[in-house]
Formats: sequence, structure tokens, C-alpha cells
Amino acid sequence: MTDHGAILAAAVGDIGGEARPGQQAMAEAVAAAFEADTHLLVQAGTGTGKSLGYLAPALARCVDTGEVVVVATATLALQAQLANKDIPTALDAVEEVTGQRPKAAILKGRTNHACLYRARSGGDHDQGSLVGAGAVAEAAARSKGDEVSRLGAEVLALREWVEGEAERGGLADRDDAPTHTARGWAQVSIPTRECLGVTACPFGAECFVERSREVAREADLIVTNHALLAINAMHGGTALPEHAALVVDEAHELVSRITTAATDELTPAVVDRAARRSLAWLDDDLGMDFLDQVESLREALDESELTRITQASAPLPYAAAALRDVARKVASALGKVTDDPERQQATSAVKEVFDVADRIAALKEQDVVWVTESEIMGRTAYVAPLNVAGLLREQVFGQGPTVLTSATLTLGGAFEPAAGAVGLRAADRIDDASGAADEFGWRGIDVGSPFDYRKQGILYVARRLPPPGRDGLHEKTLAEIAQLVWAAEGRALGLFASRRAADQAAEYCRRELPELTILCQGDAQLSELTRRFLEEPTTALFGTMSLWQGVDVPGEACQLVIIDKIPFPRPDDPLMQARKKAVDDAGGNGFMSVAATHAALLLAQGAGRLIRRSEDRGVVAMLDPRLDTARYGSFLTASLPDFWTTTDGDVAVSALRRLRGDTD
Repeated sequence: MTDHGAILAAAVGDIGGEARPGQQAMAEAVAAAFEADTHLLVQAGTGTGKSLGYLAPALARCVDTGEVVVVATATLALQAQLANKDIPTALDAVEEVTGQRPKAAILKGRTNHACLYRARSGGDHDQGSLVGAGAVAEAAARSKGDEVSRLGAEVLALREWVEGEAERGGLADRDDAPTHTARGWAQVSIPTRECLGVTACPFGAECFVERSREVAREADLIVTNHALLAINAMHGGTALPEHAALVVDEAHELVSRITTAATDELTPAVVDRAARRSLAWLDDDLGMDFLDQVESLREALDESELTRITQASAPLPYAAAALRDVARKVASALGKVTDDPERQQATSAVKEVFDVADRIAALKEQDVVWVTESEIMGRTAYVAPLNVAGLLREQVFGQGPTVLTSATLTLGGAFEPAAGAVGLRAADRIDDASGAADEFGWRGIDVGSPFDYRKQGILYVARRLPPPGRDGLHEKTLAEIAQLVWAAEGRALGLFASRRAADQAAEYCRRELPELTILCQGDAQLSELTRRFLEEPTTALFGTMSLWQGVDVPGEACQLVIIDKIPFPRPDDPLMQARKKAVDDAGGNGFMSVAATHAALLLAQGAGRLIRRSEDRGVVAMLDPRLDTARYGSFLTASLPDFWTTTDGDVAVSALRRLRGDTD
């Protein structure tokens, strides 16, 4: 049997690292789970080196058995890190130890690859602004610097790149494409439902997606994302090659990503596009009937309350049922045509409208239907699964040993909340001494962190401040933020529950601390703001949810993390409220199971922004006194790193000033 420990040691040695007890414990636990055919939840703190901790035993299994192991990540950043750094290092180590070199491949969804049919046929027929390279070039020549010209030049560059990828046998991966916008990429890619299929597409023999799947079918280790894992689960295992084991990295995001993948939306604009694409093949009466559904849906949305829809007699389900019936007739009239690509794509668009309308009209107990409104989208209907635990239990954990790993898996100090959310029940948990388990048996292990949180960080809970209200940040809270940012001389990451609060805090600090630079989300692209925050001293960055999990700023640039309030789900979030009610109706505690667990996860992620390296020092300032005063506060605190804790603001200010070398 291949020694995964030797592979891990070789990989760590190759990158000039040192043995880490947590990383070694993780590798042992992963190997044991694979061997025992059980499931494993591994909490591995930041700095553990968890990627190599699971890659070493995964590749050892590939060598020993010839079986395929899949790794699923949530973010493109980690996928890129694995592909470009960790996996090559691990493969070198395997070859060094065993003399064999397994094959690895990255597998992404269809829209992450360019489509030759779309790129060569001149774009989306219903968009009108870009009908072909010649028209784009002409528009670019007539105008100077306007949006059409910029978009046209962008699309021309993308099409040239696509042809180059086809010539050299590449995969036309979006991550490798020239700089582009979402609108530009839409001109050279295709939605999954509109794909003609490899046999019907005139360019099927050159298809980048098919080529990427061929590469994956030959691989021993496949790296994919949570979204494709969700599609694989929802469609009977058709999206991923057959595999014997699965590792889910960034597992704290799994439920959210699976929910997103299983959520459908419906707008009048979507129906209008599908109708207009179909008109050429419909008789006048049916075509007009389909177009009439656009206005019927718009009226139903306008009459709907901006909340969950539960009654079949409500305007939206009624309109969705009528739309479903018409869409069925249209799909039947379009027929099953394979020699006309435009007609085939129109049929796919109509079938998608049918599927979503049917799901909304059904108002199934396991679905949540609601309506929202935004300036960009207008009114939109959504339908999402009430719970994804059953899907994950049967279609993920029921298929073979699965490892879930993250820096945040114990909520309230226990694994059970995170396990339950993905379909692993408390009764399924295995005591290490209990022996064999059934197909859903799981273990949980916390391998710790290389950081000494009690020496490196302080958790300051501002007990003296008033509880958060609905009318923006209190004047005392704003003053507290300014004092903390002053003490840190900038170097602060402000994590706010709303854009309004972030803007309010930024405006206040700019007025009170004119010598410091206060950046706020929305001032520029997030990547640009993060770069400035990292590179420019005396700078603070304030923002909302995308900063809670997506920013890694080690060193002196970030010595203060400010959190304005406990991030409970919004009371007007229909899906979270429906999940809470379902737990209550079943006799459980919906607040603790849903709202508090959601908040604990985000708090752990937010507080985790402070200590990213063993040299980091600083303060997490929690400006919501409920963390100390409410009954649920201990559950939330137990989910955070083990910082030294105080409720004395003067202690926090003094600590920040000492970090700046001010001992007065």
C-alpha cells in the first residue's frame, strides 16, 4: 500500500515547508475514511495546509486502486491554486515516492468554455447589438470609446482567441481568455440548455467541452466545482466521470452553492426572448398566445407580494400554470428538429420556460416560491429547494466515501449542525471505537490550527454600545468605529451587514479621520480596492458580504476587523424564513438550526480574516453587544477562533496603538 505519509513529506519538502501536526493528522484521517468507506468532516484551520493534507492520501488511493478521486471546490481561486501549485507539487511527490505519476484534470461547466458555434455564428440572435464580426468592426470604426465600440473590440479579441485555441487543441477556458465582460463572454459561450449536442453541432468534432471531458475521463484525479457537483447530483451522475471517492473543499459553502444551482428564476424578459425566437416556426395564433403570456406574467408579478407564495390561487402560480400549458404546445409545435440549429436552440429555450413555469405552478411542499424586485431585473419569480440535505445524502454521500473540509465546520463547538445541513444525521456519527458503519456513517475531526489565536488576536465585544437598530448605525457605534480605525491608523477591514451601513461608516470616518484613506465597496472594482488596501498604509476598507469570505490580506495591512452586527438572515429572506419555519413545524428550534447556524458560519469566516499567517496580530471588534448578552451568544462565540476576549474598548484601543508602536 502506498505510503501517503511519505508523499506528504516529499511534497512539503519540495516547497521548503516543515511538517505540520494538523496536516499530518488530516492526511491520516482522510486515508482512514477512504479505507473504511466512511464519510469524514475535517476542520482544518487557516495555515494547516489542507490541500496537500487531502491530496496526498487521495493520490495514494489512485495509485493503489486505479480508481478516480474527485475534488470539488467552491471558488475559482482555489481551483486555480490547486491546478497551478498544489497538484503539480503533489504529483511530483507521488512520482518521487512511487515512480508513478497519476493524471490530473480540471473539469468545469459548459459556460466556462467558449462555444465554437456561438463564436463563429456571430453571437446570440436575440441580442441584436452584435450580429457578427463585420458589423461589430464597423460599429467600432464609427464610434470612439463608446460602449458599443469597447464591447465590439472585446468580442473580436475573444473570437480571435477562440480560433487560436481551436488550432492548437486547447480547451478555451474562460480563465485563460483575454480580458472581457460578462456581455462579451456571452457572445462566445452558450447556456447549457441551448447546446445543440455534439452530434448535431456543425463544430461538434472540435467542441472544447467535449475535449475537456475526454481529458477528464483519462484522469485519476479530477478537480471540479460545487456547481458541477450539484448538477451531477441533480441529473443522476451524468456531469462527472464515475469516481470512487470525493473530497469537498471549502465545504462551508456547499449548501449555499447547491441551493443556488437548484434555484430557477422566471421573468417576463426571459419568456419574451423565448417567444420571439420561436415565432418563425409557429402559426399566428399560437405565436400570439405565447407573446400574450409575457404580459400575463408581468401583471401577475406586479400583483404579487414581495414574499413567499404559498397559495395556488395567488396570481403568480395561476399565471405560471397558463404559461406552462402554452409553452408545452409551443415545444410540441417546434418538434424534434436536429438539422436546424436555430430552431433547436429556440426549442431548448421554450423547454426551459416550461420547466420553470411548471415548477412554480406546482408549489410543491419541498420547494419555496417567492417574488423579488430590483432596479436592474425588475420583478422576478424564484423557486428554490426548501432543503438540499436529502439530495446531498442520497446523491453525494450515498455514492461513496466523501470528505468535507474547511476552516469552519464546527458551529457552536460541534460538527452536528454542519453535518445535518448536508444530510448526515447525528445518529449516523461513528464513535471511533464502535467499529463498522453503514453507508452514511461519518466521523468529525478538528486538526486545529498552527496559529496561537489567544496570543495573536483579541476579540473585543462592545458591550457598552446599543443593540443594532433598523435605522442605520447609531451615533455611538459610528464613534466607536472611528476610534478603532484611528487607533489602528487605518489597517482595518470593516465587515457590514448592509451596503447602507458600510457607506454610513465610510462617510463618518472620512469626515472624522481625514488623514486616513477610507475605501468603500462600490468605489471601484473589488480587486482594485483589495490591492490598494494591501499595498497602501493607513488605509481601511469597508464593505459587505463579498468581503466576509473572499479577502485574504495577511500582514500589517489588516490589524483590525470590524463587524457591525451579528449576520443573521434578513427577516425578509423567504428561503431562510421558510427553512426556519419547517424546522419549527417539525418540533425543532428553527432559530438555532437555521438563523443562528447561518450567523455562526459567517461570523467565523469574517473573524477569520484577521489571522492569516503566524506573524499576524490584531483585534476583531464585534460591535453588537448581543454576542455577550444574548442567550445564543455562547453558541456564536464557540464558533469563532479562540481569541483572548474582552468587553473593554480601552483595552482594544491600547492593543491597536501598541501594534503601531505607540506606547503612550
